[in-house]
Amino acid sequence: MTKRLKSKHKVDRRLKVNLWGRPKSPFNSRAYPPGQHGQSKRGKPTDFGVQLQAKQKLKAYYGNINERQFRNIYRKAFSKRGDTTENLIALLESRLDTVIYRGKFAPTVFSARQLINHGHIRVNKKKVNISSYLVKETDVIEVREKSKKLNVIDGSIQSKERDVPEYIQLDDKNKSVKLIRVPKFSEVPYPVIMEPSLVIEYYSR
Repeated sequence: MTKRLKSKHKVDRRLKVNLWGRPKSPFNSRAYPPGQHGQSKRGKPTDFGVQLQAKQKLKAYYGNINERQFRNIYRKAFSKRGDTTENLIALLESRLDTVIYRGKFAPTVFSARQLINHGHIRVNKKKVNISSYLVKETDVIEVREKSKKLNVIDGSIQSKERDVPEYIQLDDKNKSVKLIRVPKFSEVPYPVIMEPSLVIEYYSR
């Protein structure tokens, strides 16, 4: 088992959810945090604790985004017109690594990030190796020609584990994908309950 996979499994157990809805998550059989005190009873969390948990879940789901970067995403969402919660989700769902994951080019957000970092992805025919690149509705994202037969991509597209959401357009034959519209929070297919409004409360303290 790789360090990355171990880390993801620890996140599931630490947050006490099967965060990505995967059948191999250890949380399915050990629904308690890791460590010798993992099964100990804990008191009722404070309001701050609940907000922190919501933030940690959302950060982890999108590939363990670091705190500085995640706070900057919140600030950008706050500065935009409209509902800050919807703005936050829109920014997270517009990230290149998220779109690659939603389009099923990769089985996880982490592997989507690897594809981008290793130069396998093109946006409008140009190489983009920045996972946080914000995809626009006019952008065409595709796998570079030499990488189209990668097993990880074919295996992910063929997997029945999850579906491509309605706001993503997948052309599996040509290995291209488009974000046809920015989704509302209610449209995002999270496998667990997410509470972005609590994340806003956390940063608004």
